Amino acid sequence: MRRTVRGMLAALSLLAATGCTVTVEDPGYVAPPPLPPIEQLEQAPLADRQEFSRGDDVLSFITEDRTVACSLTAARGPHINLPYEQNSFSDSDNNKLAIVPVAHCELAGYPKPAPDDVADDCAGTNLGYLGGVALLTPDKATYGECRSGVTQMEATYGPRGSKAGPIAELAVLADGQNLERNGLRCSAYNGGVACGNVSAGVGFFVSENRYELISSPPESTPPAR
Repeated sequence: MRRTVRGMLAALSLLAATGCTVTVEDPGYVAPPPLPPIEQLEQAPLADRQEFSRGDDVLSFITEDRTVACSLTAARGPHINLPYEQNSFSDSDNNKLAIVPVAHCELAGYPKPAPDDVADDCAGTNLGYLGGVALLTPDKATYGECRSGVTQMEATYGPRGSKAGPIAELAVLADGQNLERNGLRCSAYNGGVACGNVSAGVGFFVSENRYELISSPPESTPPAR
């Protein structure tokens, strides 16, 4: 008994001397729910953008679980400047088009677009509008696109992905971190990525299992006098 008491006292003395603390789990603790996407984008700390720079003022990243890859970049009409997808952004024929800041995300696995979110008739065929891509402009968010094949993200980390190539070389944006370019932000959190224009209240959230499009509420009409 004496040895047990002495041992306990010695352990307590050691803790006091070294300034150590003992963490005890609270079985009744319930973690708070994730913030809504726009609040997450408004409150999350900004990461150092230099680590994610891909040249031409493009910021690109991938989530730690390799399910979502995104770029904060620019578009000329439908032509988006992406470092890992073939595109016509720099073609001289498109120089007449205005340059618009955008956020673009691709998913390795993804849900289908809801009928109300189908934003293109795919050259009048109404075929080939697929999920797996989300796009944000300063005033609008969309999910899905017309295409005949897989995205680069799906080709890299999808069910039959190569696990190699330009997507695999992207820097990881840690969970809870935030990036910003030209008024648009993206944050990795809640098992996916949120991107938005905080000042306009427009954005999206995408993950392997679900997506959400966020639009600003309509301005209230003043009462007639």
